[in-house]
Amino acid sequence: GSPITPEERRLRDKKHLNDITAARLPPLHHSPAKLLSIEESVAIQIQQKEAYEEMQAKLAAQKLAERLNIKMLRFEPEGEASLQYREVRDED
Repeated sequence: GSPITPEERRLRDKKHLNDITAARLPPLHHSPAKLLSIEESVAIQIQQKEAYEEMQAKLAAQKLAERLNIKMLRFEPEGEASLQYREVRDED
């Protein structure tokens, strides 16, 4: 036997794998994993925790408002609504 190159061996193994199974690896949509320093990891975890807590607070406020049947309406003290009450009409 003549020695084969690693590339040829890889292609031969891949062809053999294709012959014995129809299973395929899913395509890689994201970049491969990379190493992070401890500081970067902690910063990302803190950022994710803050975003999670903010989302939880919004969800809790929404559920509470639904439970108490509170409707959030726009309040404009200097808008149209206040002018309706201040309108002066002549009785003549």
